[in-house]
Amino acid sequence: MNRNLGRWICWIAIALLTVTASEHIRAADGLKPEAVIKSIEAGKRYLISRQSPNGSWECGLNTMYPTGPTALATLALLNIGMTPQDAPIQKALDFLRSKPTPETTYEAGLQLMVYAAAKDEKRDRARMLAIVRKLEEAQDTNGAHPGWWGYRLSPGSHGSDHSNTQYAVLGLREAAFAGIPTGRKGWELTRQHWTKAQAADGGWGYQPGDGNSSGTMSVAGIASLVMADSMLPEDSNIGADGLPDCCRDEARNEALERGLNWLRSRFAVGHNIGDGAIGGVLYYLYGLERAGRLSGLRFFGNHDWFREGAAFLIRGQGPEGHWIGSGAGENDPIVGTSFALLFLSKGMAPVLINKLKFGPPAERNAKGIAVEDWNRHRLDIHNLTDMISGMPKWPKLVTWQVVEMDKALKGGGVADLMQAPVLFMSGKDQPAFGDPEVELLREYVNAGGFLFAVGNCNAAGFDEGFRELIKRMYPNGEAELKKLAPEHPIFRSEFLLSQAEVNLWGVDFGCRTAIVYSPDDIACGWNKWCVSDPPGRRPELKGYVSKSTHIGVNVVAYATGREPPDKLKQAALAEQAAQRDRIEAGLLQIVQLRHTGGWDTAPHALRNILVALNETAGLSAATKPRELAASDPNLFNYPIAYMHGRHKFDLSRAERERLKQYLENGCVLFADACCSSSPFDKSFRELAAALYPDKPLTRIPITHELYSSKTIGHDLRTVRRRGADQTAGRGVIASTVITGEPILEGIEVDGRYVVIYSKYDISCALERQSAIACEGYVSEDATKLAVNIIQYFMLQQLK
Repeated sequence: MNRNLGRWICWIAIALLTVTASEHIRAADGLKPEAVIKSIEAGKRYLISRQSPNGSWECGLNTMYPTGPTALATLALLNIGMTPQDAPIQKALDFLRSKPTPETTYEAGLQLMVYAAAKDEKRDRARMLAIVRKLEEAQDTNGAHPGWWGYRLSPGSHGSDHSNTQYAVLGLREAAFAGIPTGRKGWELTRQHWTKAQAADGGWGYQPGDGNSSGTMSVAGIASLVMADSMLPEDSNIGADGLPDCCRDEARNEALERGLNWLRSRFAVGHNIGDGAIGGVLYYLYGLERAGRLSGLRFFGNHDWFREGAAFLIRGQGPEGHWIGSGAGENDPIVGTSFALLFLSKGMAPVLINKLKFGPPAERNAKGIAVEDWNRHRLDIHNLTDMISGMPKWPKLVTWQVVEMDKALKGGGVADLMQAPVLFMSGKDQPAFGDPEVELLREYVNAGGFLFAVGNCNAAGFDEGFRELIKRMYPNGEAELKKLAPEHPIFRSEFLLSQAEVNLWGVDFGCRTAIVYSPDDIACGWNKWCVSDPPGRRPELKGYVSKSTHIGVNVVAYATGREPPDKLKQAALAEQAAQRDRIEAGLLQIVQLRHTGGWDTAPHALRNILVALNETAGLSAATKPRELAASDPNLFNYPIAYMHGRHKFDLSRAERERLKQYLENGCVLFADACCSSSPFDKSFRELAAALYPDKPLTRIPITHELYSSKTIGHDLRTVRRRGADQTAGRGVIASTVITGEPILEGIEVDGRYVVIYSKYDISCALERQSAIACEGYVSEDATKLAVNIIQYFMLQQLK
């Protein structure tokens, strides 16, 4: 066939497919990460513009709290990503350090949070120790309501209230996570106080018994109870061998549950709620963020607290980037803007793990303890994410949340499960999932999700049920639960673990292991973790907790590469995953080539390319791609062919001849090596040399139009690529992200590339399955590369 005629035929196929752009399915609420980031940047500029030359921030509160507004503004800027190396932060820290240790509770709590966030232990440790000592001495231990604080830090001072108390608790918690010892007795009093001070309706007022529960004080109570619980691990169930009885029913915190129910039934973001509305809406939102994040709840009732709160704040932001609230203090823009930025920045923290709520409602056992099988260890995921937040190489703050199976089935489906990169499930009893639940879990994994399961109490019921679940998810035997081999990257992803001492099983899907199961109750160990061990904790228990948490961190590190996306980006990915099968088939078709080297290693990668073309390039593309052998005569019906793999392969002579004819007819080939596989890379280079002996694969220069946003789609002159150094740290995988020029190679014929190849992974990243040991482009940039390549091929058909 004449080459020009072949190109014409391919162009006709494309032209017929792209006459009109498809209608894209978008997020219903329209809140995008870009809008939140823009709002944060405007608020940041405003605060910096109002900083005094001496590093402080001045407002009407300075008379009563000389360092308070400065500490609050500094904390807000540190939480939105500024560092002590930035001049405004350095000046602010110098100002705070130049002042005597604070005499008020508000200032003490805020300064502790600032120094903990600055992470300069050498300079600030002595000051933090002194502030912690003053706070602990000032806690009311003998009054009518022991366990709370007043305005002043002098021992025995009067005028205690719940607003001051929450700042004391916040500061002490951050100090503890910064390595400053805090007394267990103070935490016990704190929990006791908030429990006894709870109003009959389940909320909290400014003071106990005033009968006026408010939003500001109720979110303070919720957060304080969660913090106190996490600081008070219970060691009373330790046996003679020093190990915990993981099967003893664990009581729920009834006061916490009542407080959450109070908030669910009254939730709003546009104003402070409750009968005794102490404080303004911005102060309330600042506390609401903590209540939602620390309790692991994405929703209060049917309300997504972060999305609704962020939308409210963006709408109400002033023209200079500031916020002014209605309550005392926050009616000053320095204070109001700081509260708003703290809500937005901490609410945007990556959700690392979804904890799956499933099964029947809670039941009370013979002792009256409410038991939920999915939540036998209440603090397991809470503690694991707290531990990870304090580790190097991870984001400075990661969070977790509960996702309910029933709500997912009735509402968002797979999008609800995809709100975090890891879905965790555990229990003692056999999980009773119906067919819809099983199908939803299958869709979640197929969409790039990672399922992490732990059997509680080492019970046979959950073990048998989970193994049966895998068979139901994959009834045709396409997936099998197997014990992980000693060389599996999980054993080196963060800590160096011995496979002989760790009982982990997994299910492999192409690029990675996408389901991991521990029959041993390692979550029991997470439940016992605390930033500081309680007095008298036995060495055997310390070792058990350490081993359990190391296993958990390794699994999560493997699943996420230590880079979970922020909350709104993860939500956008979740919505995209839910929409894929609902996008109407267009006419743009891309065929995937079958071969013997793992042609379907990333089975959804091509579909994800087509979805991205629909969403970002304004094209109408089919999202159910066809797979053919290179020898199939139907190959010529498709203008673009795509292939990837992870193993050695060899096309037959007939397949090579048909593929060469296909390319000579004006059609094109796009390929990549999954996880930078050396065997596939070698085989593909051999194939390229056989197809074009006189035209070797050569690197596509960075000046080529393929990388330009002017002629194609995305500006790709700089991209991010993951590398995996497996020699660092005695064999621990030290994953790094390299920022630089993309590396693509191609075969050019008559001034256009007919073959484009990446030796670095694109396909696994397109499925968001680029695990820590998988070298290649990060998911966002891999998608952009694939879109640009397809658009480049299409534009060449017009020339």
